Amino acid sequence: MSARGMLSLVGNAVGGMIGWSDPVPPADPEELRALFAELGVRVGADDAELAEAVRYFQDRTGLPADGEAGPRTVHLLARYATEARELHRFRAA
Repeated sequence: MSARGMLSLVGNAVGGMIGWSDPVPPADPEELRALFAELGVRVGADDAELAEAVRYFQDRTGLPADGEAGPRTVHLLARYATEARELHRFRAA
């Protein structure tokens, strides 16, 4: 994932958490797939498959499982992906 992509995801997530009144657009599907890949989950190119992965993630993390990657979902997904990267580095050392 590019630094710009990560900043965009995090910016949208933080904006949603601090109460921006404008609706936050869903995250870019390719960025979401990259985050899921960091968690070891391969999501195909089908939008329905991506929505199902998002719904499952939301359900497992206690978020409303609507299949939409809103700010709270993106925030948690990015956080878990970062933690997975760190664990991978720790195991490799």
